[in-house]
Amino acid sequence: MPELPEVETVRDGLEHHVVGRVVTEVRVVRDSAVRRHDGGVEAFRHQLAGSLLAAAVRRGKYLWLPIGPGEPGPMALVAHLGMSGQLLVRPAGEPRTEHRHLRARLELDDGAALDFVDQRTFGHLAVTDLVDTPDGAPGGRGSPLPSVPRPVAHIARDLLDPAMSRSALVAAVRARRTGIKRALLDQTLVSGIGNIYADEGLWRAGIHYARATDTMRGSDVVRVLGAVEEVMRAALVAGGTSFDAMYVNVNGASGYFDRSLAVYGRAGRPCPRCGSPVRRDVFMNRSSFTCPTCQPRPRRGRW
Repeated sequence: MPELPEVETVRDGLEHHVVGRVVTEVRVVRDSAVRRHDGGVEAFRHQLAGSLLAAAVRRGKYLWLPIGPGEPGPMALVAHLGMSGQLLVRPAGEPRTEHRHLRARLELDDGAALDFVDQRTFGHLAVTDLVDTPDGAPGGRGSPLPSVPRPVAHIARDLLDPAMSRSALVAAVRARRTGIKRALLDQTLVSGIGNIYADEGLWRAGIHYARATDTMRGSDVVRVLGAVEEVMRAALVAGGTSFDAMYVNVNGASGYFDRSLAVYGRAGRPCPRCGSPVRRDVFMNRSSFTCPTCQPRPRRGRW
């Protein structure tokens, strides 16, 4: 599933290519692409056609485009990319070839189009209302508005959000009775972190994923959060992590951070820091990758 750096790369592309454009026509190729939208396909078309795409905003892994004014109040087009969803901009004048996994297309007033493509069909689009943020700070990167889509209201701020209270997050992590990786993956605690960047950040911090959060010193948690932020910022420079054609930016280009991964997906290969073979463990129906030397398993830990 795309994580913060991948979704931010898409958000940045949308900001440059579609923000300020008006939707002139809405075509839904597969009804399941709007299954979370109240009222179904026809309501989705009606609410979106004629709307101005006013901004491209992201919180963690969640992405939305606030749309122009209208009743019953501030609204936004929410895009959840799921496992394989893509938002691809088709420039004006480009032949309108259709991707075989095209699920929806928005025609824009400058002649361009925005395609929602999804191979595994776990992603979806919906127009929903915006609600106020409890702290009055901007809802996410890309807009000063203190609002978020209602389905995103329970999602915590992410490590790149200037409104995130790092001290409050450290205290919340230490108050949990769980393993540190489980805490990092909890989107209601801190958003945007998935399997890849959790493993890479924990390796950089020298902390095993099963380390119990209630046994960690504040300085340990600070080190982990700093390492995860560091690795995500490095991934952003590289345009995200791509292992196949399923993750691309709005222009169809893949990210290249996979070339810089230290442990994720590298079972049996030497740790870049000490040379020990990287270990793979089954974790929450997926995998965790660690260096057994740099990240020794704690005597007391939680999966």
